[in-house]
Amino acid sequence: MINLQLGDVSHIIQLAIAPVFLLTGVGTTLSVLTSRLARIIDRSRVAEELLHGENSPPVSPAGLEEELHELYERSHLINRAITLSTCCGLLICLVIAALFMGDATSVNLDKLIAALFVAGVFSLIGSFIYFMREIFVATKTLTRQRKLGKRKIIARE
Repeated sequence: MINLQLGDVSHIIQLAIAPVFLLTGVGTTLSVLTSRLARIIDRSRVAEELLHGENSPPVSPAGLEEELHELYERSHLINRAITLSTCCGLLICLVIAALFMGDATSVNLDKLIAALFVAGVFSLIGSFIYFMREIFVATKTLTRQRKLGKRKIIARE
């Protein structure tokens, strides 16, 4: 039978505070990532409509296909970042649960807790790497579009 005292519960809550703050940050990161994914999906729908639509204005199909390719690449990178951030959140939740269970049952879960926390941090690092790669692809796309825009202006003059 588990016999928890009020002091034990407050101690467990104190131990769980740092992982909870990390979990809050992961939630914010997931919000940013899903927002970027939504914008990528919206833009890809517009580009596909311009490319394949019946009433589409005259645009360069090659430019649209290249943009769609870049949007698909960005969506895959963001999906990986979301997956790793979600894994991080799940691992941090397991850390919090293990902290409570280990302290409540007096079972030594120190190594499990440390392994889960380190795995969660590595998942977050991986998520940030994919997020950074997606930003690089988006910036490359913007640079390419800016150069194309300058060429069109020069051609008109």
